[in-house]
Amino acid sequence: MIPHVQLQDLNAFIAVAMDRSFSKAAKKLHRTQPAISQAIRRLEDELGDKLFDRTSRNGALTEAGTLLQEHATRLLRLAAEAEAAVRELQQVRRGRVVIGANEAAVHSLLPIVDRFTREHPHARVEVRRVASRQIATELLERSLDFGVLTFQPPDKGLQSISLGSDELVMLANPTHRLAAKKRVTIEEVGSEIVIAHNDPSPARDRVLRVYERRHAPINIQIALPSLDGIKRAVEMGLGVAVLPRRCALGEIARGHLVAVKVPELSSPRSVRFVFRRAGELSRAAAAFLELARERAEEAKENAKRTEFTTKERS
Repeated sequence: MIPHVQLQDLNAFIAVAMDRSFSKAAKKLHRTQPAISQAIRRLEDELGDKLFDRTSRNGALTEAGTLLQEHATRLLRLAAEAEAAVRELQQVRRGRVVIGANEAAVHSLLPIVDRFTREHPHARVEVRRVASRQIATELLERSLDFGVLTFQPPDKGLQSISLGSDELVMLANPTHRLAAKKRVTIEEVGSEIVIAHNDPSPARDRVLRVYERRHAPINIQIALPSLDGIKRAVEMGLGVAVLPRRCALGEIARGHLVAVKVPELSSPRSVRFVFRRAGELSRAAAAFLELARERAEEAKENAKRTEFTTKERS
């Protein structure tokens, strides 16, 4: 290994080797001929071998020079690629954004992800499935750039913005006996076959706490590992589910599922985009945060319009 070899000297060597002329290499690199000669001499001193046959009329390479030319060409190409990659990273082109969220929270992120990937098609967004109770820790440890929660974490090193609100509803097949009702009680939901997620989550815990306080039974007969599985089971008529409305907007719009209010459970909850108060963000993460802030402003304006419309109707 030759620890003191500089890329600039290798560049000079390659130029001389290609042109077989110190003067042409100097002109090509916009350097003086003595500077090129010194660069070659430094390389020879570091390697302990001659690189050019000074007795030849055409500046032929020695055996060591031929070997170095092959390796130096590859090394300089890699250095150029590395520099280009870093510059692209600075310009967001090849950056990566890492976000922690539980499965239900992903739906709140998708509009931001959609816009980000359209504006930065070469950047990568990675949403990791992280339990809500772990997100704050992973943010502070810098394992994540951002997190999505339905509460403001108490950690002083974190801040958040609201991406809008969501509510828990009962999802049912359109032909279910409760589907035509505007609202149902928790007792009515609990008497049905309830399909639940088998992973703990704030929404699941909230539902169970309400049932415990009311001393009401809930018939969780089917537990599945994914929201898509739960929604599909409800579509098939296997039972009902209590989930955030945002998780099923597509199925509700297509008429595959019906959302029915459950007043004891449906108080709106804020979906919050969480990030560190201090510390540098990558260019990609900073661009994503800017879009999240814009989304938060849009959500705030929509909430104001909805509130105004509600007051007008009343």
